[in-house]
Amino acid sequence: MANRTIDSFFKKRRLEPNGSGEIPCPLRDSSPKHQTKKFCRAESLEFDISSIERDPGKRKSIWKYLEHQRDEVRRAYIKFGPYQPELPIESMVVDKKGRRFLFSWYKLFPDWLEFSPTKNAAFCLPCSLFSKPTDRFGSMAFTTSGFRSWKKVNDGKNCAFLNHIGKDPNSSHKVAMQCYHDLGNSLQHLDKIIEKQNSEQVAKNRLQLQVSIDAAKWCAFQAVAFRGHDESLDSNNRGNFIELIKHVSSYNEKVAAVVLDNAPRNASYTSPTIQKEILSIWSIKIQKHIREEISDSKFSILVDEAQDRSKREQMAIVLRFVDKQGYIRERFFDIVHVHETNSLTLKKEICDVLSRHNLSVQNIRGQGYDGASNMRGEWNGLQALFIQECPYAYYIHCFAHRLQLTLVATSQEVIPVEQFFTNLSLLINLVSSSCKRVDQLRVARAARIAELIAIDELETGRGQNQMGTLKRPGTTRWGSHFSSICSLFTEYEDICSVLIDVVNYGNTSTQRSEADRVYNFMTSFDFVLVMHMMRDILGFAQVLSQALQCKSQDILNALKLVSVTKDRLQSYRDNGWNELFTNVKTFGDARNIEMPDMNVIYKAGRGRIRKQNDPITMEHHYRIDVFLATVDSQILEMKNRFKEDVIELLILSSALHPKDNFQAFNIEQICQLANKFYSADFTDQKKLHLRTQLELFQIEFSCNSQLQNLSSLQELCQVLAKTRKSMCYTLIDRLIHLILTLPVSTATTERAFSAMKIIKTFLRSRMEEDFLANSMIMYIEKEIARTFDVNSIIDDFDKIKSRRAQFHMSHTVN
Repeated sequence: MANRTIDSFFKKRRLEPNGSGEIPCPLRDSSPKHQTKKFCRAESLEFDISSIERDPGKRKSIWKYLEHQRDEVRRAYIKFGPYQPELPIESMVVDKKGRRFLFSWYKLFPDWLEFSPTKNAAFCLPCSLFSKPTDRFGSMAFTTSGFRSWKKVNDGKNCAFLNHIGKDPNSSHKVAMQCYHDLGNSLQHLDKIIEKQNSEQVAKNRLQLQVSIDAAKWCAFQAVAFRGHDESLDSNNRGNFIELIKHVSSYNEKVAAVVLDNAPRNASYTSPTIQKEILSIWSIKIQKHIREEISDSKFSILVDEAQDRSKREQMAIVLRFVDKQGYIRERFFDIVHVHETNSLTLKKEICDVLSRHNLSVQNIRGQGYDGASNMRGEWNGLQALFIQECPYAYYIHCFAHRLQLTLVATSQEVIPVEQFFTNLSLLINLVSSSCKRVDQLRVARAARIAELIAIDELETGRGQNQMGTLKRPGTTRWGSHFSSICSLFTEYEDICSVLIDVVNYGNTSTQRSEADRVYNFMTSFDFVLVMHMMRDILGFAQVLSQALQCKSQDILNALKLVSVTKDRLQSYRDNGWNELFTNVKTFGDARNIEMPDMNVIYKAGRGRIRKQNDPITMEHHYRIDVFLATVDSQILEMKNRFKEDVIELLILSSALHPKDNFQAFNIEQICQLANKFYSADFTDQKKLHLRTQLELFQIEFSCNSQLQNLSSLQELCQVLAKTRKSMCYTLIDRLIHLILTLPVSTATTERAFSAMKIIKTFLRSRMEEDFLANSMIMYIEKEIARTFDVNSIIDDFDKIKSRRAQFHMSHTVN
């Protein structure tokens, strides 16, 4: 031992490899459960703020998180605040004496009191986040197990809530509250107090962060990629985000002095993580704004699914409600990746999103989906599952989707119409499949426009006579059939000239024969007749389709528009043939199309047999077998698809419609509507008051000029809010809000998926789910995003976690 030096005590012990060739770790446990591990250190996992559970009865204990994650989790819960849902009274669980949790307690203890619907118990948010669990009796009541002894609340000085707070200044609850407020206030953090900086440095830090926030906002609003392929210092293109900051700094010396190369190496605030944090703050504020708009009002959910660029099934959630000014709002709220599309999975994801933002399923008053079986199923569909939980969440099949189904059915029901669209698809394939033919079509179009302008048959002006292309009809694209026929009308002569050129100078015999066949049916009377007829029929439907896709459309006005469209189709059926035939004849004569003799006997094509004793003329065939058959098919499909005019809910709702100075106003029907369909929103006493208000309102609208000449229920709601009559007729206003909340179409969800295609492109197909959701919320609801001041974004950014740079002046501690 005397010959040993001190260095020998610190020499590393040589480890021999074991039988498997792996060098064992001296710190690793030799038990079997650890033998498969290959590393000694534990990898820390990032915490996903969006995954926190708001319901205190279901959320994970703070002490089960990793130690370095706890403050981040606490800040997230502090950001959301106490979970304080307000459920319908009939859904509340009561004890044996009929006692239950009262929502008025929220106002008495707003800073800490929470309620869990799943456990029917009260909790304390600060104690759940900061009080360590102990074995003392009753210490877990407000943190883990929940408090539900309601008889002890209204017990005067012995109130259980007051006892929980305690009289001692150092009680566990008050200590937890102090920690709760200190962590929420970044100005009180010890590291900020120690690293006190002057006001000039704080201003520079805020300017530096403001530039990053503005760059992130611009990228999100324009739906462009943030990052570049190579963001190194010697790269020619470092991505939109950094390049935009460089561009802004080139015009402002103060900005150039605090960003990029002049920013601190450890606090440049341009990394991808910072970009995502900024977007997350924006989206959370937007969702919070929407939640405040809804307030305690009832709302409807609009849901649809679609695949994104990376083949992931995404579910878009839109909330429809009526704001305080009486306007109908449809707000894009979130998009969620779903692994399965069955109704149970969809319902769980929707409920999780609503619960996270303190929105109760019991407040849903309408559901709007497409006609998929997992959505509309009467027993196991999504609408049925929500109705089981909330009987007043009435399901409305998307009107615009139903209208598209009628058009598709009509295009397949009548043989000449089906042949027309089949040939139209062949025509579009032939012309659009070749770049050479597309160029020829454009040249022919430009030459014809110049010729028509020269002879004063076309008006000139900004936006007129634009060069277009043939549009393809699609079974799932609303209005695509009408757009396709309109583009065919515009470029009819140009297409004919291109086809003639292919017939004469095509490269192969196959191309020439196909072009000749397409040209022959395109210049036939049957093709031209159906083209004109479908333009008229689809024109009626297009007006209805555009109206149904309006966000502010209400259900009663939508039914009125459907009825008007049916009447127009019926009028067209009765009186439209002569005008249609005249238009076709004029069109054909101008283009040398051979017109058949309408008085000769019609001969069916080969293989089709008609009774010999029942000959018909050509006029009879085209008018009866083509024209009337097509229009009748359209009218029948619309009657079958739109049956809401026989549903009692909508019949009773029409009694409030202000059309023709409240000609349909009926007190008995309105009271029946509230009693039968919205009994949860009106107590027995309020139902009596509703009748009284209706009687007074009947006198009011007969002599008040502001309530006359209104055309829709939404206008009535806006007038009541503007004139503050809604304060006098509160129950009538509530009933109007409930009717306007019923959804009409899922057009807003379809627009959300269009935005998703713009944002998540092929080059951005690896976007994270949260990044995609935040980007879509920013892009779609940019109207709300613009209302937020950049200083509020900086403040929220500073509160998320401790930052190296200081964004506020520090306060000294005595």
